[in-house]
Amino acid sequence: MSADHRKPGRYNQQFFRQWGGPGPLFFGLVAVVIVLIGLYLAFTKTIPFTSPGYEVKATFSNAVNIAIKSPVRIAGVNVGKVTEMEQKGDNTIVTFTVDDEGRPVREDASAQIRPRLFLEGNWFIDLDPGTPESGEMPDNGVIPVSRTGTSVQVGDVLRTLQSPERANIQRLLESLGTGLNSEPTAEQDLTFEPFVQGLTAGEALNLAYRRGETASRGTAVVSAAYLGKQENDLGNLIRGLSRVTGAVDDRGDDIQGFVTNFATFTGALAAESENLSLTIQRLGPTLVVARSALTSLNASLPALRGFAIASTPGLNELPRTIRVTRPFLRQLQPLLTDRELGGLAKIIVRSTPDAAKSAAATLKLLPQLRNFGLCIANTVSPTGDQVISDGAFSNGQKASSEVFFAAVSAAGGSNMFDGNGAYARIQGGGGPVTVSMSDPAETSPEFSQLYGRMETAPLGTTPLAPGVPPIVSNQPCGEQQLPDLNGPMAGPGAPSPVAYP
Repeated sequence: MSADHRKPGRYNQQFFRQWGGPGPLFFGLVAVVIVLIGLYLAFTKTIPFTSPGYEVKATFSNAVNIAIKSPVRIAGVNVGKVTEMEQKGDNTIVTFTVDDEGRPVREDASAQIRPRLFLEGNWFIDLDPGTPESGEMPDNGVIPVSRTGTSVQVGDVLRTLQSPERANIQRLLESLGTGLNSEPTAEQDLTFEPFVQGLTAGEALNLAYRRGETASRGTAVVSAAYLGKQENDLGNLIRGLSRVTGAVDDRGDDIQGFVTNFATFTGALAAESENLSLTIQRLGPTLVVARSALTSLNASLPALRGFAIASTPGLNELPRTIRVTRPFLRQLQPLLTDRELGGLAKIIVRSTPDAAKSAAATLKLLPQLRNFGLCIANTVSPTGDQVISDGAFSNGQKASSEVFFAAVSAAGGSNMFDGNGAYARIQGGGGPVTVSMSDPAETSPEFSQLYGRMETAPLGTTPLAPGVPPIVSNQPCGEQQLPDLNGPMAGPGAPSPVAYP
């Protein structure tokens, strides 16, 4: 191995002797770079090419008082600073960092822009990290506008209350004083409670203040009830309201439409202002009547409660009753189909018009049937029950029975028949006695007399041939005079026909 290889530093010494070493220009450039890096770090206070750390975004409706690098505080302690601001519509999204000392930041965290002390100047973000029950917000999580706000300063209030507004407030206070000191009219007293009638508004307020102790006790009870029965009930309610308001914020377009529709509604009310005013004027007497009605309703509630208590056992048995009747309902369901009661219903529908006509005709027939029944019961049947007293020729039977006897005799006269059918037997006249009678149907004088021969001469006729009971034509049969079959018209009369000569 040569001596050059054994001594490598020899070439470096030769190189620097040839280059001449770093000059003043090199050291000047190095100094400029170091100064620029120091200035950058001093002003930006960040190390380039590194992550800013844990960041949170908050949406503010008014963030004009905040700026980049504004501090972020939790309970008065700086835990971060604003790194970015982005305008989005009418809102501003502010991005800020949170150090490890300020973590964790919960999902229900809230933020508000507040002024710093007078000596500090400017504004800062007051961050509420949320409740322990909520989960930690992820990196770059967003606090919605419903959980952010900006403090109102006295200067803002004074800038808003210019001379016209202050004059309006003065008129408002004067009108309020007039209203508190004015006495009510008799018509207005009708709508007030008896213990405040005739008092001014201020006197009524003083009376309310004197009775405020009782109201405060009731308010304390209500406030205690607001706390809930279990721990964190009120917090859960607030968180629920927060979710509701967040949902309302997400549906901003729908809310805008609602406001537009509400403006239309109020415009319609304005158009009907006279009718609305008249309605309000009549509201007082209406409330007086309603109070009496509500008092009566309140008096009926105990009876209604008793009815409800009495109905409770029946209602408890109702599910069991439904289970028991369910098989019957299953059997009843096929019965209601078109093949069963459905078809019968169609037949009834078709026959109903004719049935209605028949019912109308029956209504007209029923009086006639009644008259017919009365005729049979009051006239025909009593007449048939009479026995005709005909001396030695009487058989002692009722007249109705004799009618049936005659029918039997007539039937017996034709009970013999041959191949040509039934025939009647008629005994021809004959005998030594000649009889004659007039023919009422004959109009010719020479043929008006009828002659015949009999075994014996006729003794008389029973009853009289022209005998007809008196009949009143405009009187129902059931109300006619009952005929007497043994009366004068039923006695024996002259023989007809008579012996000739």
